[in-house]
Amino acid sequence: MESEKPVTRGKRHVDIRGVELPRCVLVPGDPGRVPIMGKTWDSYEEISFVREFRLARGVANGSPITACSSGIGGPSTEIAVLELAEAGPDTFIRVGTCGSLQEHIAPGDLVISHGAVRMTGTVDAYVDREYPSVADIAVTNALIAACEQLGYRYHIGLTASVDSFYGGEGNSIPGGHQLTNLEGPAEYLRSRKVATLEMEAATLFVLGSLFNLRTGSICTVGSNRATGERRDVEESVIAACRAATLAAAHLTGAPSA
Repeated sequence: MESEKPVTRGKRHVDIRGVELPRCVLVPGDPGRVPIMGKTWDSYEEISFVREFRLARGVANGSPITACSSGIGGPSTEIAVLELAEAGPDTFIRVGTCGSLQEHIAPGDLVISHGAVRMTGTVDAYVDREYPSVADIAVTNALIAACEQLGYRYHIGLTASVDSFYGGEGNSIPGGHQLTNLEGPAEYLRSRKVATLEMEAATLFVLGSLFNLRTGSICTVGSNRATGERRDVEESVIAACRAATLAAAHLTGAPSA
């Protein structure tokens, strides 16, 4: 199948307001993390905030940069990526949080995902399940180089993207309810050497392959499903933002000083 630029029609969800956007977009899930990213930049301008889509642009490490929150899960990630790509950007880096499945990956560590297990249905609208979900190698290498340059503790591995935070990730269900018709996937994925669980990377990676977009992912570990350890990781979230911002500069050829 020959790839082509994505086309979206009808009402837009991301309010771009006709402004020119830099080619590289950082994509956190949480709208609250967009201004947190902006604090690590040299300049920051918020463009719009509609529903879960908070859009801003600025300059960091000598390079123009954009950030747009995607909300939670594959459907809203699809909306953000395709609508932004139609406006010019061609490089998208997910910057979020995840749960670790392996004992050696501790809360606060950063994880760069080179591929994702597709346990999400959004991109089933585009391709069969046999179609792989892989990050762009240039973006992945830029994230690795940024973590090395900044001296951050990081891991590289597979993530698994799911559509359900509670049942799908095996989290405790509010109200004390128990799972009835499925078991949590953590043990199966752990035994297959999957590093983390989250909800957006597979959608991003598949769309990247289909529509000639460069994609990558760096996430902060908020909890370890193997050890039960959890802790506040806000400082590490900022570290992930800094690493993604520096990777964006590497990818655009801007000076990284």
